[in-house]
Amino acid sequence: MSRGYYVFYSRDYESLIRGGHNFNTLSFSNEPIHSNTADIDILVCLDEKTEEMHKKKLKKTSMVLSGEHGNMFFAGQLYKILGIEVEVLEKQMKKLKNFVENMKEAFKGYNSEKRTLGLPKINPNAHSSIRFMNGSQAIVYGALKSGLDFYYAYPMTPATPIMMELGLAQLDKNNHHKVVELESEIAVINAALGSSLVGSKAMIGTSGGGFDLMTESLSLAGMAEIPLVIYLSQRPGPSTGVATYTAQGDLNLARFSGHGEFSRVVIAPGDMKESAEKTGECFYLSQKYRIPCILLGDKHLGESKETFENQIEIMPSINSITKPERFNSYEADSSKDKIATESSDVIKKNMELRLKKQAIIEREVENLETHKIYGNENSRTVVVAWGSVKGAVLDALKILEEEKTEIKFLQIIYIEPFSEKITHELDKARRVIVVENNSTSQLSQLLAEKSQIVVENKNKILRYDGRPFLADELAKEIKRRLR
Repeated sequence: MSRGYYVFYSRDYESLIRGGHNFNTLSFSNEPIHSNTADIDILVCLDEKTEEMHKKKLKKTSMVLSGEHGNMFFAGQLYKILGIEVEVLEKQMKKLKNFVENMKEAFKGYNSEKRTLGLPKINPNAHSSIRFMNGSQAIVYGALKSGLDFYYAYPMTPATPIMMELGLAQLDKNNHHKVVELESEIAVINAALGSSLVGSKAMIGTSGGGFDLMTESLSLAGMAEIPLVIYLSQRPGPSTGVATYTAQGDLNLARFSGHGEFSRVVIAPGDMKESAEKTGECFYLSQKYRIPCILLGDKHLGESKETFENQIEIMPSINSITKPERFNSYEADSSKDKIATESSDVIKKNMELRLKKQAIIEREVENLETHKIYGNENSRTVVVAWGSVKGAVLDALKILEEEKTEIKFLQIIYIEPFSEKITHELDKARRVIVVENNSTSQLSQLLAEKSQIVVENKNKILRYDGRPFLADELAKEIKRRLR
């Protein structure tokens, strides 16, 4: 970034206290970059396993840094290869402990390396308006800007970073929120509802297994009209699944969980900027219409970091509960006392009021950014995706454009309500290709239900091994579908 490059960084780690193979992938470009690729240009081996495990991704021109050295030695080597001045390295080292010792090792690595790529400075000043953060940090930014009062959670990867970031943010005297860790996910959602029904802005976070336990109280929020923001960070399932990897298998869970019929909003941001802004929309909609609003993310979005333009617009939030009221989990009359009733007329009237509210929400959402279009807007071939897959699709589009293949990319952000504008875009397509991090293509099910678009199996590009899509591999898969 100090030389004016755009950066994307992702993490891969096993669910172990000690041991296992952990690695990070750093990609940078003179143009905005949103994902990684499969091939490795420089491999830094901190142990003997690394080269063996990643050798299939090495090219003839790849550089391998290995040997009996520590982190700082390799850092020095890497800076030399990239052609970054040692003064820049020194400036970064000052942020760490043991500066003198670390810098001594880094100098050894720097001076030992003779190779250099000599990367030119592009325009470092252009990055004065650039942010570098991960999805979790962006969600925290959006929540704080929306006036968050309470965040409740029981630790569950990959939602835990939200709790950690908000905990750190408590140290800032300008923030006034509280972070509360409770004994179970059931306690978490009920405590949040308690805070919300006395006028506080409450948010909770979990992954699929924890969300399962919350669904009865999700229905309570729908019946009693209690605003609540829920962050659902996906990982592979079912059951414990693979705790530290990524997936998009909970789309249907977010849409259909909870018993009975009630309004909800489900929003799936695709990058860091959207993560912040859509968190703000969750608070706005949940408060205005007194409904649960689910922010649907995943491990890859939450823990990857990328550079992006520093123009985050957070929708101003409101407080819908400003004085004491009575709430009832039973069907109740419309009096201020909310008396429980079994009157058929009242039950019918209340259900119709909930349906009317849903229609109003649908109209309001049409004024928001429910989807985005990239690539060739006139193309009759449309790639459709949601959530963190966005980054790999965008970078795959660049590769395809360089090869004179132009297609349209339709990113769906609002899962529920589903915009009629999305259906209009799909109606113009001759071929629809779905890209998704699950095995059953839940997005295809959504498209069939909402738009009567049936995606053929041959046009579904699905990855379900817990890993995110890589741009170059995805570009090849899209080309294969086009043939």
